[in-house]
Amino acid sequence: MATIKDVAQKAGVTVTTVSRVLNNRGYISDATRQKVYKAMEELDYQPNEIARSLYRRKSNIIGLIIPTVSHPFFGELSNYIEYYAYNYGYKILLCNSQLDRTKEREYIDMLKRHQVDGIIMGSHTLEVDEYINLNLPIVTFDRCISDNIPYISSDNYQGGKLATNLLIDKGCKKIAHICGNLKLNLLANKRYKAFIDMAVDRNIEHITVQTDIKVFDINQYEKLIYNLFKDHPDIDGIFASSDIMAAYAIKVCSQFNKNIPDDIKIVGYDDVKIASLVIPQITTIRQPIEEMGKLAIELIIKQINDEKVLMENIFPVTLVERYTA
Repeated sequence: MATIKDVAQKAGVTVTTVSRVLNNRGYISDATRQKVYKAMEELDYQPNEIARSLYRRKSNIIGLIIPTVSHPFFGELSNYIEYYAYNYGYKILLCNSQLDRTKEREYIDMLKRHQVDGIIMGSHTLEVDEYINLNLPIVTFDRCISDNIPYISSDNYQGGKLATNLLIDKGCKKIAHICGNLKLNLLANKRYKAFIDMAVDRNIEHITVQTDIKVFDINQYEKLIYNLFKDHPDIDGIFASSDIMAAYAIKVCSQFNKNIPDDIKIVGYDDVKIASLVIPQITTIRQPIEEMGKLAIELIIKQINDEKVLMENIFPVTLVERYTA
């Protein structure tokens, strides 16, 4: 494997000159720069990015920790985060935590070793102090873990309110909310709060069904909804806390010969692509995933540049009416 000394010798320059070209420091003539680039190409020289980041105190890498990229919301969010990171000159190091404390701690240690410039958290199972002590720019998604760490969220309470009121306005008499595990300290729990508030305020019979602690393990959703329908065959409205949950509800409805939306109405949350691809297309609460991903990158960069940032960043939601309600 070629070294920086090999490049310098082939280009007929000093090692210091090659280093300046690699790190874009000091004046280097175009002719000299081109000689170095040509030597690197001929020798197939690959710069040591970790060594360069130590020298520059900047890696241009941002860590992204999420529960799982296989979940449609996190898949789309990761796509937009990577897109805008690249546009700003950064690369993304993606970590799937699976809400596993040990795995998350190992990923945190790995990101530190790679000298990342910041971390975007879509998952946290560790103590807050472990993040604060990183002394890195951090942005969290759908969770507020410290007054000093900015977070991004949609207006979960308003989303829950829109979804629940729509079901009631459409004539539902017994409604269910399918949500993640409420023991987790997620801002998405406000969807549940809105569901309860609206159902009680409008005197509608209501039921809540929670996932286990592995909220984003989609394999449990079908059984959860099947048992709900088995135990409560008279349910005529469902507010699902994600579009993937709503899609599973549609599947289970066919097993119980429930016609949508005549026998039962369903509202999802997120407006990921699957919501408009399943049949019937899902009525849902749209949170602006692309705009949220873009802001996450901008908040990290502002912190890197020692600029002030807003701690609370809440995006408005929109009701998207399709064919399930």
